[in-house]
Amino acid sequence: MADRPEAARRHDGATLFGEVKRMARTSGAVGGIAARLAGARMFGLRTDRAAHAEDLKVLLGGLKGPLMKVAQFLSTVPDALPAEYAAELAELQANAPPMGRAFVRRRMESELGRDWRSRFMVFEEDAAAAASLGQVHRGTLPDGRQVACKLQYPDMPSTVEADLRQLKLAMAIYHRMDNAIRQGDVYLELAERLREELDYRREAAQMRLYQRMLAGEPAVHVPEPIAGYCTERLLTMTWLDGQGLMRWLADDPPQEARNRVAEALFRAWYVPLYRYGVIHGDPHLGNYQVAGDGGVNLLDFGAIRVFPARFVRGVIDLYEAVRDNDEDRAHAAYAAWGFTDVTREKLEILNLWAKFLYEPLMQDRARRIQETNDTQFGRAVAEQVHAGLQRTGGVKPPREFVLMDRSAIGLGSVFLRLGAELNWYRMFQDLIADFDTDRLAARQAAALAEAGVPTTT
Repeated sequence: MADRPEAARRHDGATLFGEVKRMARTSGAVGGIAARLAGARMFGLRTDRAAHAEDLKVLLGGLKGPLMKVAQFLSTVPDALPAEYAAELAELQANAPPMGRAFVRRRMESELGRDWRSRFMVFEEDAAAAASLGQVHRGTLPDGRQVACKLQYPDMPSTVEADLRQLKLAMAIYHRMDNAIRQGDVYLELAERLREELDYRREAAQMRLYQRMLAGEPAVHVPEPIAGYCTERLLTMTWLDGQGLMRWLADDPPQEARNRVAEALFRAWYVPLYRYGVIHGDPHLGNYQVAGDGGVNLLDFGAIRVFPARFVRGVIDLYEAVRDNDEDRAHAAYAAWGFTDVTREKLEILNLWAKFLYEPLMQDRARRIQETNDTQFGRAVAEQVHAGLQRTGGVKPPREFVLMDRSAIGLGSVFLRLGAELNWYRMFQDLIADFDTDRLAARQAAALAEAGVPTTT
C-alpha cells in the first residue's frame, strides 16, 4: 500500500456511518433507561435503577471506547450521575478486546510507511496492554531502546462523536430529574478533553511537558516520546518497567513503601499544578505503575488541563479561607474559579465539600488521608451538599473546576487504598510557600512553548 499524505488519512474521518453504527448500539440502553427514569418522575412508577445501571455497565463494558472512559470519569464526579449508576460504572476497566495482527500491520504501515518493520529490531504484534482508545505493543528500536507503541483503535473519531451525543442525552435527562448541578460546562469540558485525546501528537507534546515539569522529581518517571515514530494515531515512547498498583498491594508492602508511592503520586500531580498551573486529569489506576525503585511511572498524558494562574490562586485562597473561616475570601475564591450566583447560603453548602477535601491539609502531623473508618463518608458529604444545592436552586460548575475536582477525588481514593500515612499539610505548604501568579504564568508559558503543547480553552 502506498503511503498516503497525512492530511488524507487523519483519523480516517469521523464518518456519519461510523457514528450511526455506534449510536445504534448505545441509544437503546441510554434511551430506555432515560424513559424509565422519566416515567418514574412523571407518573410515580417504581424503577430499579440498580438493575438498569448493571445493564448499562455490561453494554458499555462490551463496547469499550470513550463512552466507557467518560463513564469512569463521571463515576467520580459528585452528582453527575445517580449513585446507583456511579457505583456500577466505577467498576469499568479499560480492557478492550485487542485488534487482530492483520489490522495492526495495516495500521503500522499507514502510520510509518511500507518499510515500517525496518524501523524496529523487534515489534510484537500481540498487544501488551489495552486501553479505552488504543492498545500498546512492545518493540525494540535498532539502537536497542525498548519502546511502547500505543496504536489507536479504528474509527475512533466516529466513536467519540457518537458517544458524546449519547452522553449529552443522558446528562440532559438526568438534569430534568435533578438540577442541583447544572452540567452544561461539565459536558463541554469532557467533550473537548476527549477530542484532544484522539491526537497522539498532542499527547507526545504533553509527555514532553511532564518530563520538563517533573525533571526534579527522582521518584516520578515519565517516558520519552520517540521523534519520528509518533503520528496522530501512533504514539511511540520509551518502555518503563513497573507493576500495577493493585498487584503491588496484593503483596502487602510495608508502610514505608506505601508512603513513598503516595508521596510520589502527590508530587506527580501537584508539583505541575502549583508550579505550572497544569494538572493530569485522569488518576485512573491504569495510568501509573509502581517502579522498581519504589517510585511511580506515569503512563498516560491524554487528559491534561492547563489553568490560568488566577484559578490556581483561587485554590490556595479557598484553602486559607476554609482554614480561617473567612466567608468573604471563600466567596472571592469561588468567583475566581468561575462560579456565579453564589449566595451566602450556597456558599455554606459548597464549603462543606471544600472542608472535606481540604481537611487532611489542615493538621501538621502524619495521618491517613481519611481517619474515619466509614468508607461511605465522602458519599455522605456529597449527598448533604447535593441536597443543599437542590434546595437552594443549584450551581453551574465552571469548566475549569471539572478536572480539578476529579483529580482531588481520584487521588484521595488512591491514597486511601494505599493506607498512606503522611504529613499532607507539610507537603502542601512546601508547594505553595513561594506561590506567585506572575511567576507561575511565566513558567507555564515557557514550559508549554518548549514542549510544543497547543494552548486551548
